[in-house]
Amino acid sequence: MSKDSKDLIAAHLEGSLAALQRATSDAAFLDVARKTAAVIIAALRSGNKLLIIGNGGSAADAQHIAAEIIGRYKQDRPGYSALALTTDTSALTSIANDYGFEQVFAHQVEGLGQRGDVLMALSTSGKSPNILAALRLARERGLVTVGFTGIKGENLHALCDYLLVAPSADTPVVQQIHLAVAHGICDEIEQTMMREPSKK
Repeated sequence: MSKDSKDLIAAHLEGSLAALQRATSDAAFLDVARKTAAVIIAALRSGNKLLIIGNGGSAADAQHIAAEIIGRYKQDRPGYSALALTTDTSALTSIANDYGFEQVFAHQVEGLGQRGDVLMALSTSGKSPNILAALRLARERGLVTVGFTGIKGENLHALCDYLLVAPSADTPVVQQIHLAVAHGICDEIEQTMMREPSKK
């Protein structure tokens, strides 16, 4: 490799590490993460559920997080109620066809969401119309709203009870931070729920 060529892999890892270090030393960021875990635990213990939405890579992350909660994270235990609204192709395509893509999540929240549930919305930009529509409807229906975004998405504050802002504007790095902190939240949920049984 010539001196003029850049090691893109190392550069990406260095940028990711720097962003993770910023997140780790950000007291406000960690406080929101802890509060997010607490509100999800409270919902699950009360018999409510977690609904998760996102587009593209964030859709995959929504499925990943839901799987950690309804299946297992690290320990064998009962399944907890979590659902990614990104997985049902028949629902997604029929809603998009009949009502427009902006409604693919909101319409599912309308049908599945109940007061006391938690809606977790993953949006690196904070501008996706289908995410915004779902958050608005969730608020109207009494769901707790949690947003995961990057520094370009702070406008989501108006629609989220809790907003976790990854300290980066680079979409892949934002997604990596989202998944890393989501794993920490899953660990907190699992350990707390196993110590304190559900009220169901």
